[in-house]
Amino acid sequence: MTSSELWTRTTAERYDAEETEMSSAAVLGATLAFLSELAGDGRALEFAVGTGRVGVPLRERGVPVVGIELSEHMAAVLRRKIDEDMLPVTLGDMATTVVPGEFTLVYLVYNTLSNLLTQDEQVECFRNAARHLSPGGRFVVELGVPPLRFLPPGQVAVPFDVSERHLGFDTFDLVEQVLVSHHLTLDGEDGRYRRDRSRHRYAWPAELDLMARIAGLELERRVADWDGAPFDQNSSKHVSVWRKPA
Repeated sequence: MTSSELWTRTTAERYDAEETEMSSAAVLGATLAFLSELAGDGRALEFAVGTGRVGVPLRERGVPVVGIELSEHMAAVLRRKIDEDMLPVTLGDMATTVVPGEFTLVYLVYNTLSNLLTQDEQVECFRNAARHLSPGGRFVVELGVPPLRFLPPGQVAVPFDVSERHLGFDTFDLVEQVLVSHHLTLDGEDGRYRRDRSRHRYAWPAELDLMARIAGLELERRVADWDGAPFDQNSSKHVSVWRKPA
């Protein structure tokens, strides 16, 4: 068991309903095009495949996909969408779990690398990706850039969503390099809000490049989003591609 917090049955059951925007064609179209191009004629391995938001439609595009997932409840939701022989899933953590065969693509999306709460585990995640890649294969990570520039002296919280049905803000431990995401979500129509929280370890792109180097991978490309916009000092996230030397 890693330091990642485990998704419960209740959270897994409502995950898709609360992530409809991230599952929309507008968001997924560019993501799937980016990943399928890198996979080419080979197989893809998704770390933390979850309910299959990306893995299922990528498989439907013709890319053979295998998943690793820590939460049996998230995997159970995925299994309702697609059979095991079409998208095999192994229960385990993404830092140490090994599945058979080699892959032209290993990918980790939607800030999930930050679920590993220690630097050592994040380094092992890169090592595990490299372990599964065939020569010339790529490891792709989608991860937010820590919004520390929005923290004035003495402040430890940054809001990231203030909408009609959801309030979200992050609090930061700058010494441990850990943030806690707090969510207040309108639950039903009686005005009650549900409170959730999750811990994450944030890392700068330069730190990830060093993790990749430790794992024997080389930075090939870094962009600001799946559409390929240039990454710069104002980017709120990045999509990074590291390559295993041929």
